[in-house]
Amino acid sequence: MTLITSSPVTTAAEKKLPLCNNSPNCVSSQAKIADKRHYIAPFEIKGDPEQAWAALKEAITKQSRMVITHETHDTLHAEATSLVMRFVDDINAVLDAKAQLIHIRSASRVGHSDFGVNRRRIEALRTQLQKSGFIE
Repeated sequence: MTLITSSPVTTAAEKKLPLCNNSPNCVSSQAKIADKRHYIAPFEIKGDPEQAWAALKEAITKQSRMVITHETHDTLHAEATSLVMRFVDDINAVLDAKAQLIHIRSASRVGHSDFGVNRRRIEALRTQLQKSGFIE
């Protein structure tokens, strides 16, 4: 079993998320687009970036077993704990207001495969934010 430690987002000015390891248990909007296993599209903001950012934080806190553990005005780190085995996954996000994007990453701390859980988590957040009109 591979142990992946959580790592916070680098400084907000750099707008960088932690890199994904080679294992398929991580998705990131900052992975190379050609990397089909890890790449996921960023959230494209419609309207006010601050409102979209607030909506993302609210969407995360409404998820069961998910909690924001660290945040600044344009970065956040959250943890999602699985129901049965109590595995912890890390969710990182960076607001790039100038580009009208929210970059997002979700990764398992342990193991190799996540059976698509991290990708489904981010897509569920995307759907929720799309329904509320904050992202494309």
